[in-house]
Amino acid sequence: MGDEGRAVVGEGDLRRWSEALAGIARTGLAFTRNQYEQERFEEVLHVAADMASVLSTGWTPEAFVAEWMKSVGDGVPGYVTPKVAVGAVVGNGEGEILLVQRADSGVWLYPTGWADVGYSPSEVVVKEVQEETGIVCEVERPIAIHDGLRRGFTTVPMYSMVFLCRAVGGKLAPHPLECGAVGFFGPDNLPDGVHPSDWWLSHSFAAIRGDPVDFLFDHPRTPPWRSP
Repeated sequence: MGDEGRAVVGEGDLRRWSEALAGIARTGLAFTRNQYEQERFEEVLHVAADMASVLSTGWTPEAFVAEWMKSVGDGVPGYVTPKVAVGAVVGNGEGEILLVQRADSGVWLYPTGWADVGYSPSEVVVKEVQEETGIVCEVERPIAIHDGLRRGFTTVPMYSMVFLCRAVGGKLAPHPLECGAVGFFGPDNLPDGVHPSDWWLSHSFAAIRGDPVDFLFDHPRTPPWRSP
């Protein structure tokens, strides 16, 4: 049989599969009391670690297993789910979008951060935007929700809720640890290094202009493990 029709497997696929297997194994370990099942779940965890180590420099399979085992809980608290982050598409009066250059990667993207316990998602948005950029914003409405692994935003399981916001005050001041730079940009003067934008940037500018836009989300895949 030739290669025609064979699926192309990339690093993103391997990372998703590894994280999915690790999540299944850790959740299984959290709930099972059967020694035989525990051994099988630990074996699955080692397979996931072998996959993850192929994509990582300096991390051995044993290191991945040790790190994952730290998060194994008991029962419902041990059920492994994606982390939650919030993002902010912040527009100004000139129709520009607020972007930050991530200090860790150098990539430009809208402000985003992990959700905090005790805050609603919209409250986290206001806090993150001001902390990362110095800009005070008002939240208008949610416009997207994404799987971070599927979209290539992150290397850990994460769901990101994105809100449309309006800048109402403050002044640009990048966070000294999290951001290399911040700024407002129009569609014709975007900085080099913007996160691959074919699916989110035009949607964001349209929302900022006030155009009617659909709520953006990742549609179901069939099957989920093979489709982009």
